[in-house]
Amino acid sequence: MIKMVKWYFEKKELRTTPSVLQGLPLETEQRYRREGARFIIDLGSTMNLSLTTMATGVVYFHRFYMFHTFQDFPRYPTACACLFLAGKVEETPKKCKDVVKFARDVLPDQKFLQFGPEARNWTEEVMTLERILLQTIKFDLQVEHPYTFLLKYAKCVKGDKNRLQKMVQMAWTFVNDSLCTTLCLQWEPEIIAIALMYLAGKLSKFEVVDWNGRRSEHLRWWDMFVEDMSIEILEDICHQVLDLYSQTQQPPPPDSPPPPQMGLPPLNSLSNQVSPLANPTTPQAGSKTSTPVQALTPTLPVTVSSAGPPVAGAPYHPPPSGYSYPPNVIPGMPPYNQPPPPSVVQPAFVKTNQPPPPTGPPPMPGGAYAGGQAYYPPPPPPGRPYQPPPPK
Repeated sequence: MIKMVKWYFEKKELRTTPSVLQGLPLETEQRYRREGARFIIDLGSTMNLSLTTMATGVVYFHRFYMFHTFQDFPRYPTACACLFLAGKVEETPKKCKDVVKFARDVLPDQKFLQFGPEARNWTEEVMTLERILLQTIKFDLQVEHPYTFLLKYAKCVKGDKNRLQKMVQMAWTFVNDSLCTTLCLQWEPEIIAIALMYLAGKLSKFEVVDWNGRRSEHLRWWDMFVEDMSIEILEDICHQVLDLYSQTQQPPPPDSPPPPQMGLPPLNSLSNQVSPLANPTTPQAGSKTSTPVQALTPTLPVTVSSAGPPVAGAPYHPPPSGYSYPPNVIPGMPPYNQPPPPSVVQPAFVKTNQPPPPTGPPPMPGGAYAGGQAYYPPPPPPGRPYQPPPPK
């Protein structure tokens, strides 16, 4: 018999997660959770998945890191595995290679390095993480979300329909943003829905004075759904969501330690399917989906060097000793032992103060610089005599 895991934790347990016990600062651990949750929402929105699927993937993500560390399992491949599994559970399945392909489009190159340098291993990495995820959550796949309870409670509230609709829409937005917190690890979805409706009512100045099914023992509207719910619990949940907005206004610090600088191979091994980037439409109230959080637009960092023009995502690397750049070569390139970004042309290094190379077939394959030998051009097409390069 499989023993079900307890999915609700005390705040003390959330401050002593495996990542924190292994040396990761608590603030960094919380930031990694926010970035992973937002990435799942951005990726799911790009793939036109339902909001329920994205929310289930985020819950899987938070539960996974209550038993594993960010040091051992990078957050972005794990997030892809969570969304991949959530698609199956919520009956909106996507192929694993498509999840990886869209993740390649959403993430900047520096963050996508967590998948590894070999394109043929990206899909296998996500599928391996999915198996680890299933074992971690003990195959407890069904997840309830506050959205269902939010609509249920809103139908029982009496008042001006326009103001009520505005309040419910604001509460729905708060539920979306609460996915970036650990509230799903602290409270049941019913309590989260009540707390965020309470917060939206305060901010929209909509006070619930009457509701359907009211009884004499009900002092507040939520007493008919959850008994003995104190104001202190509701305010604590509200403050956790409001604190999220104050954190997003500050620029995130860089990763520590920073990932190594290297180029990424192209997606030649993956499908050439065109990404459907159309924005999902806003459904009616009560439907399964809702307007998701807007996806962030990733931008490549630009490194400015005094030795050459800036190149997106690539630092400047000087030529080796005794070598110089030939004309019309961009000086910003990855290290010599790494492939270049697909959008940047690989330069060729030319030996200086040396006699011209010998005639005949080139002694090494095409490339820039390898093994301390000078670069030789590739062999000419068949039927044409070989012409050695002119002396420098």
